[in-house]
Amino acid sequence: MMEIKNTKVIDLNVKKNERVLDFRDFQKQELKFDILKLQEGYKQIIQTKKFEDAGVTQFGAISLTQIPGDPDSIKGNKARGVYWTKPDKSGKEVVRDQTIDESAYSEFIKDYENTYFKHVYDVLSTKYKLGRMRILLKEPRSTLSWHRDPEPRLHIPIITNPGCIMVIDNVAKHMPADGSVWITNNTKYHNAFNGGEENRIHLVACVLDYKFN
Repeated sequence: MMEIKNTKVIDLNVKKNERVLDFRDFQKQELKFDILKLQEGYKQIIQTKKFEDAGVTQFGAISLTQIPGDPDSIKGNKARGVYWTKPDKSGKEVVRDQTIDESAYSEFIKDYENTYFKHVYDVLSTKYKLGRMRILLKEPRSTLSWHRDPEPRLHIPIITNPGCIMVIDNVAKHMPADGSVWITNNTKYHNAFNGGEENRIHLVACVLDYKFN
């Protein structure tokens, strides 16, 4: 009979004090908007506007700001902007898309001035230096790539479900649709996925002057 020596039993039970997660890359702000008005404003917009897919499957964007007098600044891959990713097993980082001057997107588009989003934009602009502001769609049962962005992002969830999760540096969090404002550290590698049965709709803005601790 074969004798097995030096067998080591590995304890897979992780102690409670070893399971503490660091959520510092998800920072909830001391600011809140009316979620019902946000949802009503969204319904108002999609009656006449369609999402730009920006060349990404199961993703869409409606830009609320643009470069002054330049409607082309919100078309095509300009609805995305530059990001970095590690597309294969080599782990080598590569750049995608084109660099965008976020600070140039200072004009709130007139088509949306009669919606609640104009109020939201005006309030946020007094507190943060903003780049592009967009309504972003993530369709059910879908995910983004593992990537990082040049700057943090401001999120206000408008429609979500418990299966909508954002992961930053391997820490996962659900942000509820209750009018709260979050700033996420998108300069780290992250992902977002919608494992639910309805669309995930967030108001998202680039934040150019926010520093994480």
